[in-house]
Amino acid sequence: MSIDGVIIRAQGVKKIYHTGKITVQALRGVDLKVHRGEMVAVMGPSGSGKTTLLNSLSGLDEIDEGVIEIEGQNLARMSDRERTNYRASSMGFIFQFYNLLPVLSAVENVEMPLLLADRRTNAREARRRAYEALEAVALAEQAHQLPGELSGGQRQRVTIARALVNNPAIVWADEPTGDLDSKTAQDIMDLMRRLNKENNQTFVIVTHDLEIGEQCDRIILMRDGLCEDCDPVS
Repeated sequence: MSIDGVIIRAQGVKKIYHTGKITVQALRGVDLKVHRGEMVAVMGPSGSGKTTLLNSLSGLDEIDEGVIEIEGQNLARMSDRERTNYRASSMGFIFQFYNLLPVLSAVENVEMPLLLADRRTNAREARRRAYEALEAVALAEQAHQLPGELSGGQRQRVTIARALVNNPAIVWADEPTGDLDSKTAQDIMDLMRRLNKENNQTFVIVTHDLEIGEQCDRIILMRDGLCEDCDPVS
């Protein structure tokens, strides 16, 4: 665990994609840090490296150069299995298109990370915690409905409940309001902001919506694979 309040630290991070003979340097030496309990927005034009940055910081993608530390731990020194287990226990993910399993009810979707990540969580305990997570996002009454029976805003609330069911230290959100109308998007942002403050959880939000970004504690601006307005890395 970091002793200076920094939960995410990146230094000199580079990520290169190779497609045939074409090489794309998606991240060109990113330095940044994010403090525990902070809500930051990652913004920038299409192709600037926003999603690549999120995937790299969270360990979904391996980097080509540099160092990423989460809670003081170097992700590159973990095995694939260790990174997977760490993500399952300490991170939550919110996606634009929900990624819910259509044949499972809301509560079954929410409890799934508990059943997959921690074999010590029995079915009864997983179900109890899933209900609590749905209650936290004001969706307990829809617990047994399928995703197809829910509105877009309700499906995103299920996604948020699933992201929070493990009580993660960090929540990564990739365009969480991008598929929603403006009122529902604001409702979702209000919910994330409340959970951020109540639980002191760190939120890193990729968004193209300036109104969403301005409600965060800080905006990290991505341009041509580099970030601006980042706290200097010491």
